[in-house]
Amino acid sequence: MGIRNSAKAVILQDEKLLAIKKQDRDGYYYILPGGGQEHSENLLEALKRECIEEINADVEVGDLIFIREYIGKNHEHFEFDSHLHQTEYMFLCKIKAGNKKIGNGTNPDDGQLGVEWLPLSELFEYRIYPQTMRGYLQDYFAGKETPTYLGDIN
Repeated sequence: MGIRNSAKAVILQDEKLLAIKKQDRDGYYYILPGGGQEHSENLLEALKRECIEEINADVEVGDLIFIREYIGKNHEHFEFDSHLHQTEYMFLCKIKAGNKKIGNGTNPDDGQLGVEWLPLSELFEYRIYPQTMRGYLQDYFAGKETPTYLGDIN
């Protein structure tokens, strides 16, 4: 299996981060909206499509702020995703004016329960993947210098 590219949306509004809510055997967890790039689709097109499918929102894609790799065999979920190697490109995004209802979109993720706005100041109280991102996001929005390439993190 090859390396999969994925585009993710970092959407902050009123000091709250938009996240997709899911559940596993350990309880609720959250991920950023976005997903896999399809053949002949650039990353921005992929991200716009994924946001409509997952959060029912047309987004304006801004700057690339983080790149994260996920090599499944190196992390706690290796028993079911040891084959996975994914590179995620995280873009700062804004929801375009005119979006009426943010929630599950036309083609939500498997197991997607809904969409929630998580207070930026309370990110460490939530199980957000990648978990290491919580501190980077808080630092980024506080105006602190952060690396763009984060490496193989979860």
